[in-house]
Amino acid sequence: MRVLLFVGAVAGAITFAVPAQTETRVFIVASNADGYGVDRCLTTGASCGTVVATAYCQARDFSSARSFRKVEGDEITGGGAKTQACGIGCDELVAIECTR
Repeated sequence: MRVLLFVGAVAGAITFAVPAQTETRVFIVASNADGYGVDRCLTTGASCGTVVATAYCQARDFSSARSFRKVEGDEITGGGAKTQACGIGCDELVAIECTR
């Protein structure tokens, strides 16, 4: 009986010792020049981008933004055609990685 209790205690300790997996999701958004400067915060990696990216994640039921960065259209699957046809005035793309 003691062996069974010991095995159960070890199994329980291992279960609780394994860290929980954090759910993450990457959103690709257009960085529209809206006059507020939000687009510059996200595409340049400025410190104000952290606040903007976190607000974006929280609006989608995530707790915070792990990272954000400017991405090129050819980095996105199926996005290569957009970069070839795009000229002046096109939106830049930003990847925001959100976590729960």
